[in-house]
Amino acid sequence: MKLEIRPESGFLRVDATGEFSLAEAKRTFLEMLEAAAGHQVRKVLFDGRGLGGAPAIMERFYYGEFAAKAVAESADRGLLSRSTKFGYVIEEPLRDPQRFGENVAVNRGMLVKTFDNLQDALEWLEILPANQPDPDDGK
Repeated sequence: MKLEIRPESGFLRVDATGEFSLAEAKRTFLEMLEAAAGHQVRKVLFDGRGLGGAPAIMERFYYGEFAAKAVAESADRGLLSRSTKFGYVIEEPLRDPQRFGENVAVNRGMLVKTFDNLQDALEWLEILPANQPDPDDGK
């Protein structure tokens, strides 16, 4: 798996390509966490529409557990806020329609949600498109 990570206005955008493997997913998650801490963002948009693969149920469990633990450890060390939100845009079969891995992470305290489209992820993360004005401006 390969990541292209770039800070944008108020969030970190991560574009992922390649083939899913649990080991690579864990490695790249740590890379993403390090970038989020370095740029001091509280919102991460992970666009994995360029990823392939169909994780087994236990791989979904282990990834969700790993991600939540890594976020908690980063927060405990003062590197990242526990309120950091992660929006994942991924397609089936990588994205589980039952959201098992997502539920594992959420049940362990991580603020994460998976989506099948970019617009829903942006809305959940409360990120305005670059060409739209903030409705609270001028109030």
